[in-house]
Amino acid sequence: MANTNSLGRRKTAVARVILTEGSGNITVNGRDGNEYFPITMQQFKLQQPFKLTDTVGKYDVVARVDGGGITGQVDALRLGIARALVKIDPEHKPKLKAEELMTRDPRAVERKKFGQKKARKRYQFSKR
Repeated sequence: MANTNSLGRRKTAVARVILTEGSGNITVNGRDGNEYFPITMQQFKLQQPFKLTDTVGKYDVVARVDGGGITGQVDALRLGIARALVKIDPEHKPKLKAEELMTRDPRAVERKKFGQKKARKRYQFSKR
């Protein structure tokens, strides 16, 4: 089987994912996935698409992640893995979609407006 490429995004994080048949190794930016994402919840999120589709240990993941913070990167990588699994076998899509793993989370930081401190916070108003 050839490599399967896909892309995942979340906030400003972008994950480029390559899925190949293998033993379940996850490599992120040249490092082991468990070393790059040391928190248990992050590791659970990485395994979630595989557990839902009963493909744990069947594919190796090589990912390049840029931008954002750690949580955004994990979510981007999870979306990329889910999209790659659907490319390999379209029958996985309903299971992944039911757990909302096929949806790109559109929430992002609102831009700062001029004349204000932040996006919505304003400078202090003095009546007199």
